[in-house]
Amino acid sequence: MTNVYIPERAMFIYAHPDDIEFGVAGTAALWAKHGCEVTYVVLTDGNVGSHEAGMTAIKLAEIRRAEQTAAANVAGATCLFLGEHDGLLQPTLELRKQLVRLIRQYRPNVVVCGDPTVYFPSEDYINHPDHRAAAQLAIDAVFPAAEMHLLYPDLDAEGLQPHKVNYVYVSWPSQKPNYFVDITETVETKIEALRQHASQLGDWDPSERIKEWNGETGKRVGFKYAESFYRITLKAIEEPAAAEAGAG
Repeated sequence: MTNVYIPERAMFIYAHPDDIEFGVAGTAALWAKHGCEVTYVVLTDGNVGSHEAGMTAIKLAEIRRAEQTAAANVAGATCLFLGEHDGLLQPTLELRKQLVRLIRQYRPNVVVCGDPTVYFPSEDYINHPDHRAAAQLAIDAVFPAAEMHLLYPDLDAEGLQPHKVNYVYVSWPSQKPNYFVDITETVETKIEALRQHASQLGDWDPSERIKEWNGETGKRVGFKYAESFYRITLKAIEEPAAAEAGAG
């Protein structure tokens, strides 16, 4: 594998168990495979995502944490849970500070998150409010909060020094994607990770749909399978050439 940027450390911040697997687990698995320290931060436990008779929020939270942990293991990532209530996520200052703490602790070069401005990504889908809240929290934690020395003196006192993230990779962007990651070598890993979410998939096999989605994305830049992002550069570092929008 050549001419591909692999960060030393990456943090994926999303709302629910399975959000990463449906969207960006191919990138996470690719980076982990090639030496990146990948950390997932899942803000809610997905504890209302069931129509099963007799299911409780407490039981479902346990199931979904176990499924998400298994999915992260498949991709080669470590998973952290913040335990917020599914469906009620808000971009509070308290949660922003929790993310700043994690960013300063893990010091990622890249933070991957959703797009807080996406409400209607298609004619038949409304973006979940938790997705938008998680994305806003992630972006606001990255900039400027994580790098401001005077903002959280208590974190400074704990030895958690400010950290400037190099890049933010925004998935499902409202703006035109400007960066594509070739996940051809990890698309099967992505599918296997998604299969760990049995409580959500039931008998559905995601293989064909994932390959269809990522195959369509890959065609735009000459890859068999790809994931697309709007990449924001906050502090550029020297890296190999990578596929940008329109590249072959």
